[in-house]
Amino acid sequence: MSQNTAAVLPAPRAALVVRPAPMPEPAPDEVVVRVRAVAVNPVDWIIQGTGSVTYRWLRTPAVLGSDVAGEVVAIGSSVARFAVGDRVVGLATGTDRGRDPQHEGAFQTYTALLERLTAPVPDGMSDQDAAVLPLGVSTAACGLFQPRHLGLRMPGDVGDTSDRGVVVVWGGSTSVGMNAVQLARAAGYDVVSTASPKNADAVRALGADVVVDHRDPAAVDDLVRGIAGRPVVGAIALGSGSAQACLRVLRRTGGTVLAMASTPVSLEGLAGRRRLFPAMLPVFSRIGITMALLTLRARRAGIRTGFIWGSSLRDDAMGQRLWSEVLPAGLADGSIRAVPTPMVVGEGLGAVQGAFDRQRAGVSATKVVVTL
Repeated sequence: MSQNTAAVLPAPRAALVVRPAPMPEPAPDEVVVRVRAVAVNPVDWIIQGTGSVTYRWLRTPAVLGSDVAGEVVAIGSSVARFAVGDRVVGLATGTDRGRDPQHEGAFQTYTALLERLTAPVPDGMSDQDAAVLPLGVSTAACGLFQPRHLGLRMPGDVGDTSDRGVVVVWGGSTSVGMNAVQLARAAGYDVVSTASPKNADAVRALGADVVVDHRDPAAVDDLVRGIAGRPVVGAIALGSGSAQACLRVLRRTGGTVLAMASTPVSLEGLAGRRRLFPAMLPVFSRIGITMALLTLRARRAGIRTGFIWGSSLRDDAMGQRLWSEVLPAGLADGSIRAVPTPMVVGEGLGAVQGAFDRQRAGVSATKVVVTL
């Protein structure tokens, strides 16, 4: 019988430790996957560094991680879309409230994935390429398609398209941003976005017809000019300070919905400190005050705001449709690409902690990946 091993968070704020782990047994709606590649997201080191405050429900020891690619080794009794031996990519949701972080965490040799959050990997796509997708594409889809956010039509929807307008994506070269650009274009919307000059062409290649430098003081003016009077259906804000900029764009163009995937103040410095208290007090105070002022300004302008939770699609119809219809079709025909480009930084579970540190140091238009 196969043995499982995991990169475990043994206690809050501790370094990851590689050790034996229970072998997951599939629930009726799950597949068990032999993991071949995992990707790292900022939320991973945020949980490691601040989880005792930001993820208070998470009990240690825990296996973190969301992005998984590998092959199916066991299926649950109600699974119909996959068979043993299939190559798949999926979103692990073990760190969510009410889930099992040892059964479902990504950073282990074998893990369990919900069938409804898993898609086949097409021939010709490597595991490391596929692994960049899950959390980025899921978060982008939540912002674009969930009714609580922009509520847009999904790729493949039929009907009148005459009312389709422009989506603003601030942070188009981030993992979520690149996926938001391509999903919005696949659904038939125009996209205007921001990126640094070195990443602008990559964002245009995904479908943005206007890309401006987010660091330029005239970025908001340039986006408004690029929108050129077209109806704006909403904005997705990615990165510190992005929500305030998007609010200015929406106020000038008549857009009424702002979806945010980033806190207004970065948690990077807090996650790296030896002690959370008292350093956390001014950080969370700034976040609270900034959000209160932003919400008040948005409300006065008639703009609805909300935070995107990427794994919230786990239990809604949009998520199941994304993973069972949109992604399989789009990856197969090339209309959806596995983005951003993977940066493989190591092999084996012992490399995951170093991958956290590399991601925290900053990456641009790429995603940190470890192969197993």
